[in-house]
Amino acid sequence: MLDVPKGYIAVYVGEVHKTRFVVPLSFLGYPPFQDLLRQSEEEFGFDHPMGGLTIRCREDAFIDLISRLPVS
Repeated sequence: MLDVPKGYIAVYVGEVHKTRFVVPLSFLGYPPFQDLLRQSEEEFGFDHPMGGLTIRCREDAFIDLISRLPVS
């Protein structure tokens, strides 16, 4: 498994092909990110064979969301 820096989490995003993103843990505290996680959990669960969270949404939608979140 690839290293994830302290204060970050690995997230796999995509509907079919999964792209790995490493995002700040602070994103977990923002309501838009929480909504995305909740929707993904309800529909698909979070399991991924490589570890990390799996979010089934379009990659461009995920990038748009995280680009609007402050990094702290």
